[in-house]
Amino acid sequence: MSSARNYSRLLDLPRRLSVYARSRKSPLLFWYETPELNPRAWDSATNEYYMTFSQKARYAGPFDAAGVPLLNYMGRIGQQYNPIAISQYGLGNYNLYKQTGDAAHADKFLKAADWLVANLKPNTFGIRVWHHEFDWPYRELLKAPWRSGLAQGQGISLLVRASLVTGQERYGEAASAAFLALTKDIKEGGVATVDCDGFFWIEEYLVDPPSHILNGFIWALWGVLDYARWRDDTDARRLFERSVATIKENLAKYDTGYWSLYELPIDKVSMVTSLYYHRLHVTQLRVLHKLTSEPVFLEYAERWENYANNRSFRRKALLQKIRFKLTSY
Repeated sequence: MSSARNYSRLLDLPRRLSVYARSRKSPLLFWYETPELNPRAWDSATNEYYMTFSQKARYAGPFDAAGVPLLNYMGRIGQQYNPIAISQYGLGNYNLYKQTGDAAHADKFLKAADWLVANLKPNTFGIRVWHHEFDWPYRELLKAPWRSGLAQGQGISLLVRASLVTGQERYGEAASAAFLALTKDIKEGGVATVDCDGFFWIEEYLVDPPSHILNGFIWALWGVLDYARWRDDTDARRLFERSVATIKENLAKYDTGYWSLYELPIDKVSMVTSLYYHRLHVTQLRVLHKLTSEPVFLEYAERWENYANNRSFRRKALLQKIRFKLTSY
């Protein structure tokens, strides 16, 4: 690890400690809800999202003056808009609105959708994306403004539903504009990449070499499917099927024999997931199985669920995660 990177990690240490302590102000309180498959999502009359996001829908704040959620990252980063969090908050409230008919939930999900419309802006390539307007340390320092395939996919999932509920074309126009980034290579201003074997990936973090984060790819992929169904778009459907094939053919690489990996190994360094992300993988794979009927997704969902139920595997994964955090990014 370079001295500059060590120095950067040292500067960020107080914020990291406050975050991982999971204080009442920690942004992890938003991200780390219990992953739940939404059994109502397959009712075409409601078009509910595939996960409930029920805890995220009831996020306690902070919010801006318009009622849009902010996350407090503590330290030098402070309070920030995060387009992924805003989309998930909106999708959770959309689900609750469909379940209860409560106008308060409709107001919340539409405020999130309005923020997405207002903040979808051209990048230096002229492709409209949602930017993160703060630096973020991942494998390398992501300098603001940075884009994410996960943000694009989940933003589209919310905008499609806002269009269906309201009939307002501005939501549809924004969804169509945002979809373009999912079809373009990172080098062309998009958020996708094709590996040396011809597999197509949507990247959560745009780093070199690509990290192929599993949960971010799957969530983004659901946005592709939502768009394909909404627009009855043949090209989007093909993109969904190509992405499903990528996950299907590479899923075994995320299996350590006792736990799942957060991303594919880079330079022989493997990042096992936390317990939360491991359980998220299980839920996401169950959703993928219901969406595609591909047996491999159910097979791995059940295998990884068995890993989580094994006390020695949980302990081994925790120790490996701690070692990774101390020695790597």
